[in-house]
Amino acid sequence: MDEIRLIDVKEDILADNDTVAAQLRDRLRKSKAFMLNLMASPGAGKTSLVVQTIDSLKKDYRIGVIEADIDSTVDTETVLKHGVQAVQLRTGGFCHVDATMVSRCLDTLQPDTLDLIILENVGNLVCPAEFDTGAIRNVMILSVPEGDDKPLKYPLMFSISDVLVINKIDALTIFDFDIDAVEKRIRPLNPDIQMFPLSCKTGEGIDAWVNWLRQEIKKVRSE
Repeated sequence: MDEIRLIDVKEDILADNDTVAAQLRDRLRKSKAFMLNLMASPGAGKTSLVVQTIDSLKKDYRIGVIEADIDSTVDTETVLKHGVQAVQLRTGGFCHVDATMVSRCLDTLQPDTLDLIILENVGNLVCPAEFDTGAIRNVMILSVPEGDDKPLKYPLMFSISDVLVINKIDALTIFDFDIDAVEKRIRPLNPDIQMFPLSCKTGEGIDAWVNWLRQEIKKVRSE
């Protein structure tokens, strides 16, 4: 019997993607553009946070948005109403965004003309965590209705994120959600992660999030 030869396609794909992602980060830094990769489950409030961020920063910074979805242009239509550039990325069934997809979007947005680029990734806590998009920072949203046990169920997502936004804190009195428990569960996975509890509905906590973004944009500009 012939020996079975195993080809690890996923490993090859991820290795190729990491190379493109590193090149993309270099391109962004040379353009002095800060890009964040925003990840979350469907319904956690990604687009709501994008809109809040745009409204808080658009007077001071040139902003572009990449809206990634398996289908639909709903989120892009929403973002465009807030007066910024946006491009729709249809993944064609893929449950993630990779660096090559982002690179094609940046060819349209032209990072040289922007200060802040927000990539709203596909709604998913699994696949997006595995693919480096070339973003300078990874941000994930955990909403209060989802529960405080998600770090136990999706450790990779919490491990690779630079920032955890806890959204919908206006609903803390309704749902059994413990912010302290979330922090205790993520610190062993990611000691340096920053946390921003906020509410896109009431605006509570938005200022702290926006101030962090201002500092990140400033860092990229000074490099």
